[in-house]
Amino acid sequence: MSFGELFFLHKSLFIIGAILLILFIGIMSALAYVSHNYSITNVYVDGNIHYTDEEIMNMVMTDKLDKNSLYLSMKYRNKEITGIPFIEKMDVEIMAPDTVRINVYEKAIAGYVKYLDRYIYFDRDGIVVETSTEPSDDVPLVLGLNFEYIVLHEKLPVENENVFSEILDITQLLRKYDLNADKIFFDSDYHLYVYFENVEVSLGTNDNIDEKVIQLQYILPNLQGKTGILEMSEYDANTQNITFEEKN
Repeated sequence: MSFGELFFLHKSLFIIGAILLILFIGIMSALAYVSHNYSITNVYVDGNIHYTDEEIMNMVMTDKLDKNSLYLSMKYRNKEITGIPFIEKMDVEIMAPDTVRINVYEKAIAGYVKYLDRYIYFDRDGIVVETSTEPSDDVPLVLGLNFEYIVLHEKLPVENENVFSEILDITQLLRKYDLNADKIFFDSDYHLYVYFENVEVSLGTNDNIDEKVIQLQYILPNLQGKTGILEMSEYDANTQNITFEEKN
């Protein structure tokens, strides 16, 4: 190899080394910038009902890298959640380099039943979405449904499947008017009873259910501390027949 060729080779290696060094310095500088400026200091949580904000943050931010907003947003992009009851998916939205919002998408729960020593949660179609050892404060316990078995992700095997749409109707109405029922009960004719502490409300069939619940929101505050049966099964816009039988 001649002197000129050797010089050219050394010069080429020097240039390549310089380029690699510049790239390395650039990458390290970029990483340092991202690490410093995208370090999470503020977290907002939206859409959670069954879990507190702190519980959601502990689920999502499990290691040191999760403290970086860019990394966390990419980690939870279009990611389905498994192994956490009631949550279908979560994503992370960057609101500012140091601020993120965790969007929680919970499974749509219409109600739950008790089976053996478990609580069985189902959606608007009667599909079993979760089982748990804990009852819920957010949806009512449903009584009066007869079934001999349950299968996760399959419909509860009840005789009248129309009952699920009625359950969804009443639970949505109760939530709309901030009425927190302890439980709802269907008798053998699928007449509906709703329980608020010591007050039993007989709503009858699903006819005029909207008007019944609208009136119920005004009546219940006057029955606090009382025990008895509120009869509203015959209520409609014409008769407005409502009675309360107090019990000791």
